[in-house]
Amino acid sequence: MVKRIFSFLHQYKKYAILAVICVVAESVFELIIPLIMADIVDKGVATGDREMIFLKGGQMLICAALALVFGIGSARFSALAGQGLGAELRKEEYRRLQAFSFSNIDNFRVSSLVTRLTSDITNVQNSISTGMRPACRGPVMLVIATGVAFTLNAQLALVFLVALPLLAFLLFEIISHVRPLYTRMQGAIDMVNRIIQENLTAVRVVKACVRGDYEREKFDKVNEDLVDISRKSFRLSALNMPAMQFVMYGTILAILWFGGRLIGTGEMQVGELTGFLSYVLQILKSLMMISNVFMMMTRSLASASRIVEVIDEKPEITDEDAGDISVERGEIEFSHVYFKYKKEAAEYVLSDISFHIGAGETVGIIGQTGSAKSTLVQLIPRLYDVTEGTIFIDGHPVKEYPLEHLRDAIAMVLQKNTLFSGSLLENLRWGKEDATMEEIEEVCQIACADEFIGRLDHGYDTEMGQGGVNVSGGQKQRLCIARALLKKPKVLILDDSTSAVDTATEGRIRQMMANKLPQMTKIIIAQRISSVRHADKIIVLDDGKVSGIGTHDKLLENNEIYQEIYESQKEGAQL
Repeated sequence: MVKRIFSFLHQYKKYAILAVICVVAESVFELIIPLIMADIVDKGVATGDREMIFLKGGQMLICAALALVFGIGSARFSALAGQGLGAELRKEEYRRLQAFSFSNIDNFRVSSLVTRLTSDITNVQNSISTGMRPACRGPVMLVIATGVAFTLNAQLALVFLVALPLLAFLLFEIISHVRPLYTRMQGAIDMVNRIIQENLTAVRVVKACVRGDYEREKFDKVNEDLVDISRKSFRLSALNMPAMQFVMYGTILAILWFGGRLIGTGEMQVGELTGFLSYVLQILKSLMMISNVFMMMTRSLASASRIVEVIDEKPEITDEDAGDISVERGEIEFSHVYFKYKKEAAEYVLSDISFHIGAGETVGIIGQTGSAKSTLVQLIPRLYDVTEGTIFIDGHPVKEYPLEHLRDAIAMVLQKNTLFSGSLLENLRWGKEDATMEEIEEVCQIACADEFIGRLDHGYDTEMGQGGVNVSGGQKQRLCIARALLKKPKVLILDDSTSAVDTATEGRIRQMMANKLPQMTKIIIAQRISSVRHADKIIVLDDGKVSGIGTHDKLLENNEIYQEIYESQKEGAQL
């Protein structure tokens, strides 16, 4: 785990190495100071040699200054290494997210992915920025100070053989109990983010339904869960400091007791005990550093495992079977296609789907709510992969096309229309970055978006609010259709993309596409029969199966489901 995380240091590795060098140098110069101080007491003060006192005092100042310089260097380089590692982890995790299929994203909640990209990575980068110095300094000081302490007085140093095992036991007990709590705490943060995300996304629904109190209760519950888990985690981790201080003060008392007796018998000098105590403090301080690093690492390892889960998630849809071919005409064929979202699912969402769409045809897909119409068309650009069977485009299985080319050749306007922050023109150019104004105006005319763009305050330069909140649902749908047409795709899929458009405007859009885009294969999913009745053929879906295929008149004669839909809409129109 640690090795995997550190493998992302890349060009920041040099800063990590420089930080370690600075920490070691700083520790060495700090540990020299007590030796010089012992000489000042025993050889300078005891004999009244002022020249030696000033000489040794100057040496102490030089060591202190060098320790300060190296300390500043270690802090700077640690920060650069930590922030750099965080940046690389975010970059890699986001890159992996872009390669995920819908099924991969379904394995994680969106709120959890946001937490893993933010809070979890922040925990890891902070453990490097603030933890590298004590992580290197602690062991160096512990080894050197312990060696010098045994050199000064081996008898007195034996006290550590009792203190260290006791300290290690206390630290192990605390960490073993707090680590699973840190993992649960990050999961609780996921839940808080999830509630906030849902509430902000559906804020209009919440206010329209007057469900603010209910949403507050939901948030209070998950927030309280986070507080409870955090309280338990930090209560346990807070025991680290009292445990360290208990051992530290006990060790100092034992050394003063035994050291005083040694001075009384003449086996030890006062300056030697003073220097020894300085090293004892350095040793205990280093142990406190190490214990704090362990606590910090415990939390960052919990976060690191969540980050690695995303990075190690293998994209289920890849280009491994792709060849050097391209979509030329837009002919589509489904051959005994079965699909389910999870392999372990008991039932198929789509079962034994077979049909053929000729190049340039307009095909309607209709069915009751939940008949898997959207799922069906999402298999064509491989937003999901089929479980069984094969989908062909221009006679080639879709898996043989490079993903980027396949999705570029198939424009899909999804049920949920999305506009991004930025100008209207920038949103349209998502379809084609280098599109000219003539091309943009042409597709806006086909999508009947030009009817309202001219009425906007700044026309094409009008700023879209987040999610396109400053345009109506029908206007948003027309802009998304224009954006898709700008790609000049071979296949256009409209997934209920005119549901918010009035029937007259929808008819004009349909007529414009028929006149100006005759070679483009068009698949229209709709709830209204009026949206698909003029299609070359209509596919009726029922519970994930093809119930019938034919023209409007043919289906009206012999397909019961189509008849039911037609009659229900006819009655609704009469009412």
